[in-house]
Amino acid sequence: MVYNFKVFKKCSPNGKVTIYMGKRDFVDHVSGVEPIDGIVVLDDEYVRDNRKVFGQVVCSFRYGREEDEVMGLNFQKELFLASEQIYPQPEKSGKEQTKLQDRLLKKLGPNAVPFTFNINPNAPSSVTLQQGSSDQGEPCGVSYYVKIFAGESETDRTHRRSTVSLGIRKIQFAPSKQGQQPCTVVRKDFMLSPGELELEVTLDKQLYLHGEKIGVNLCIRNNSNKVVKKIKAMIQQGVDVVLFQNGSYRNTVASLETSEGCPIQPGSCLQKVIYLTPLLASNKMRRGVALDGQIKRHEQCLASTTLLAQPDQRDAFGIIVSYAVKVKLFLGALGGELSAELPFVLMHPKPGSKAKTIYHADSQADVETFRQDTIDQQASVDFD
Repeated sequence: MVYNFKVFKKCSPNGKVTIYMGKRDFVDHVSGVEPIDGIVVLDDEYVRDNRKVFGQVVCSFRYGREEDEVMGLNFQKELFLASEQIYPQPEKSGKEQTKLQDRLLKKLGPNAVPFTFNINPNAPSSVTLQQGSSDQGEPCGVSYYVKIFAGESETDRTHRRSTVSLGIRKIQFAPSKQGQQPCTVVRKDFMLSPGELELEVTLDKQLYLHGEKIGVNLCIRNNSNKVVKKIKAMIQQGVDVVLFQNGSYRNTVASLETSEGCPIQPGSCLQKVIYLTPLLASNKMRRGVALDGQIKRHEQCLASTTLLAQPDQRDAFGIIVSYAVKVKLFLGALGGELSAELPFVLMHPKPGSKAKTIYHADSQADVETFRQDTIDQQASVDFD
């Protein structure tokens, strides 16, 4: 039996350090994060001289434009989530090797060394803020990369020629269970006017997948003497840069304004369903829209909702994304308006579902296909 499996490969500029990884997306299950594992292949010279090689997982957070970095200012912070010596290996590492690591060790020879890093589940998810048409430099957001380098210690200043860095992402998938159906009712009374205006907003469900149409169910009861002239429904993306006290803002990623069924006269009712679909295609040139973590040659989409184990305890490092439906009723210049808001969750499905997303390799990272003969049936899974 012949079986092919793909890995990501990247070499250092001097060609003496090469990294192999089976995947570049690592799932945050809220309670824990998948281990980051791979193989490092060293040149014979490094092995013969017993050169020390270290590995690190780095979280880079850019919170300001690169073109504004003047007079020594730096709008980028880096957090080292894991750091350890890979070669020579410690005598008692206590880490089990994965099936992919075992296969690569047999294929790549005696100079191959496995590595496994574990990161804290409180680390922020990979998010990129979309740049404007005139912006230059690196985009703001949170990115991750695995860094392998040769040096004397973990804190040694790395040399570019003997360093290899491969970008990865920390992502979250949609939970398996739906939450409670979102519903809200708001009312407004008017000074010197009897009765009140009531707006009830309901969503079909709490969890939606990217590209899915969102049905907003409206029920308007006008028990006042005002007239509802038009209705506007919006999907707003909330972006919270938790490094700043006032770093929260909202983007409208989908909207629809309609006068169908209007005006709603006093004593009348209206039931209506408005469909909205939040897509990046309609927000391509909007600065500040949160997108999924960026990997070259990978088609991006709007960022997923950030799931937190404890919403009250927010780490002061990263970007938190949320979504909400907002509905407004316009009553004219003197009547004002009435608005209601409902939060919901927008995420990608778990791998293996029909809507599976395929990610591509970095332009500087090669994808190699290895053949292995006579493998057991339990190992016959597809490594993307």
